[in-house]
Amino acid sequence: MSALTFSPAAIEGVLWIDFDRVSDERGWFVRVYDEDAFAARGLCTSFPHHGEARNARAGTIRGLHWQSDPYGETKVIRCVRGAAFDVLVDVRPASSTYGEWASFALAAETPRGLYVPPGIAHGYQTLSDDTEFHYLLSERYHPEAARGIAYDSSELAIPWPQAVSVISERDRALPPFVRDRR
Repeated sequence: MSALTFSPAAIEGVLWIDFDRVSDERGWFVRVYDEDAFAARGLCTSFPHHGEARNARAGTIRGLHWQSDPYGETKVIRCVRGAAFDVLVDVRPASSTYGEWASFALAAETPRGLYVPPGIAHGYQTLSDDTEFHYLLSERYHPEAARGIAYDSSELAIPWPQAVSVISERDRALPPFVRDRR
């Protein structure tokens, strides 16, 4: 039986999840969610929505998005095809890592994912064509709670690894990040 291993990442509350890939002559199997393993660590165990995102071209940017309270959502994120430069930004004013960002290499060949608590903006840039992500989401989508910040916010200065090939008009119009601990 495959197991999950959790380890802290650079942002408060974010965890790497390493999936134990079990292989044999048929191929491999990996367990990507185990309610008991999550509960034993005091993590969210309710994921009523699952989502997938497909990106046709390398250089595509999605994000940086989150959902505000009272609809803050925990996400479990993994790349299931291709590869991406994944970015998380802490937008929780009370957090010790508020205003900090971290990047993560996610790729289908690497059995790893991220556990992301509410109040963390998420985005990524695809590094290969035909990149796909799978999400476990703890909250249903509420358009009125949808928030975002510009991927190219000067205060964050995220060094995206490729020229932007595709970005939605919605994401292009997001406001810049402004550090404010009100």
